[in-house]
Amino acid sequence: MHAFQELVRCHRLGHGPREVSRLLQMSPNSERKYRLAIQEAGLLDGDPEDIPDLGRLREAVERRFPPSAAKQRSSVEGYEAEIGDKLKVGAGAQAIYDYLRVKYEGEFEGSLSAVKRLCRRLKRDRGVDPKEVSIPVETPPGEAAQVDFGYLGLIYDPMINAVRKVWIFVMVLCGSRLMYVDLVFDQKVKTWLELHVRAFKYLGGAPRTMIPDNLKAAVIKAAFKSSDDCEINRSYRELARHYGFTIDPTPPYQPKKKGKVESGVKYVKHNFGDPRTFRDVDDAAKQLVEWLEKVANRRIHGTTRRSPAELFAAAEAEHLLPIPAARFDPVIWRKAKVHIDSHFQFEGRLYSVHFKNIGKEVWVRATAKTVEAYYDDDRLATHERRGDYGRSTIDGHLPDYRSEWAERGRKAWEARADVIGPAVGAYIRAVFDSDRELSMLRRVMSIVTHLEGFPAGRACAAAARAHYFGNYTSHGIRNILKKGLDLTEPSLWDAERFGALESPRHARKIMELTGSPAEVDHGSN
Repeated sequence: MHAFQELVRCHRLGHGPREVSRLLQMSPNSERKYRLAIQEAGLLDGDPEDIPDLGRLREAVERRFPPSAAKQRSSVEGYEAEIGDKLKVGAGAQAIYDYLRVKYEGEFEGSLSAVKRLCRRLKRDRGVDPKEVSIPVETPPGEAAQVDFGYLGLIYDPMINAVRKVWIFVMVLCGSRLMYVDLVFDQKVKTWLELHVRAFKYLGGAPRTMIPDNLKAAVIKAAFKSSDDCEINRSYRELARHYGFTIDPTPPYQPKKKGKVESGVKYVKHNFGDPRTFRDVDDAAKQLVEWLEKVANRRIHGTTRRSPAELFAAAEAEHLLPIPAARFDPVIWRKAKVHIDSHFQFEGRLYSVHFKNIGKEVWVRATAKTVEAYYDDDRLATHERRGDYGRSTIDGHLPDYRSEWAERGRKAWEARADVIGPAVGAYIRAVFDSDRELSMLRRVMSIVTHLEGFPAGRACAAAARAHYFGNYTSHGIRNILKKGLDLTEPSLWDAERFGALESPRHARKIMELTGSPAEVDHGSN
């Protein structure tokens, strides 16, 4: 309609139809069509400075060329209400089209283009939703930083002589847009914490608020709605407590709310990664430091119109939280299940807790030197993190009557036997040596634990008697103590050993079988 006003003004200035058509970039037929309609209404001539308003010109044109009442019927016209409902809940045109053709299979004849046109019209008629309006947020200096990972590519790692996936860690200060970038091979909790420590050292301080994505190293449970509770990784909490910052995770599926670091990741990938080649990861790290100092933090930023390094030094560095004097000891929190052997596993090593916690899921808190187990905020055990063996067991965690079964060495059981008495020690050594091919460990364990339940005197006497008679079975020791044979004088043992053999209870004499006295052959055999 503004072109109509320009058409009137040009004609009132004395320009011809061809000149007006050229100036307004309008076809001669269109110029003539609108000129005749305006002329018929008596609005073409007059003062060039007194141009009719748009309403009068529109009315003049529509009077000569009324809008067509005929309107092409849309193939999805009957589904407008349903499409509008799906549009309100956030569904896109493609999703709505797929939903309708499946739901109304055989009767839905609409096309994807028709659904897209209707969606555009419904959005236009609905107007802008206030919730969709982006509110620019000006962050005070030192107030916040955004962090995220991005994939850089495959780079050769000389440490393992293989090509590995390399990720970029990016931290952007929201005030000055100063960046810290580092290369890593994983996104584990330990790596996540170490990267923050390096970044704070590079910046000379820590921002008051950290805005991470919802990766597991930072957020265990994301808050999808404002009414949901967010569960922060305990290891990340320890870091925040040490440096004094708060954690404000980005809501899921809303990357625009951490747009500064999202743009930063893309900038690093395209400006640093795309034009460069790397011999190995060490070469990439060296080039990254040079690029960060000479390019990324020295460029003129499109929003602040200043160099990030310059703006940081002038207005933001002094507002960061000071780095604590005490060095941060990385703390790893992880859940683990207590198995039937009273141990839980952490990084390939087993650690014990009291056997009453078998089957429970405990929280493991690991530092560089210790591993602690917690249940309901109660500490269950503390172990040294490193050791010569793959298992760390505290004796008190096992049942009293079963803990001794954990020791599987001969010397240990010989030492336990010596504690009872020398006779027991000598007997146990004889038991071990009684069969060179068969392991006597279980038998010795049974004998020693049984003898430990008797006074030392009786235990030594029973062991001495069994050794004298060459009885090296657990059943034999138990019978000696049960029948009180250990209480007989050792001087009488010879008679027992070499005495006459009594007739067995169920044996019959030979005369009863033959009917005559037994003949004794004194000849040679």
